[in-house]
Amino acid sequence: MKILVVDDEVKLADALGELFKQQKFLVDVVYDGEDGLFYAKNGDYDVIVLDVMMPKLDGYEVVRRLRQAKKNVPVLLLTAKDDVASKVKGLDCGADDYLSKPFASEELLARIRALSRRQSELVYDVIEYEDIKLNTSNYTLQCGSKSVSLGAKEYAIIKLMLTNPTQVISKDTIISKVWGLDSDITENNIEAYMSFLRKKLFYVGSKLTILTKRMLGYYLEKEH
Repeated sequence: MKILVVDDEVKLADALGELFKQQKFLVDVVYDGEDGLFYAKNGDYDVIVLDVMMPKLDGYEVVRRLRQAKKNVPVLLLTAKDDVASKVKGLDCGADDYLSKPFASEELLARIRALSRRQSELVYDVIEYEDIKLNTSNYTLQCGSKSVSLGAKEYAIIKLMLTNPTQVISKDTIISKVWGLDSDITENNIEAYMSFLRKKLFYVGSKLTILTKRMLGYYLEKEH
């Protein structure tokens, strides 16, 4: 699981980062709303833990802009306010859950796990991007009238890329999402799967291909 922590209380933010690392989660920590929005829009996170009261952009505005950008990552708001109006405002902005400070780490972790499960249970029969359709029920990739079957790992990789089509997906993210953090998969193995997927995109006649951004990862690009 990969988590983004956004909180201007540096000690708390860093403590949360350490807590999540102890749980074997990948974590990024930033300290203001503008950086939080940038990371959230350009990264691939399973859950975002977001403080409400922050400089530059508050948590409400960060969530609002994320939802406007069609980013559906689960967001847990943290706040010192415990009144109903603040909770309603946060949920109306697009947040998924709300936790008042101070809180027990056990409750925070439980809420993170619940949000992650909820996200993984969302099912889409077809994921579409540009000229490609990915059928999630039978693991086929289609362009126009032509389709091709995918193996389980090929499917997991291309689904990750199609649901984050404007982002560069790092090798670490692919490993953690597709194989798990304890996997002994190598970078050469990942490149082999990318080669298989490029050939299948070409086979079905898609104008999309998978490109490599050196030292960063992989992304989808439409060929001209």
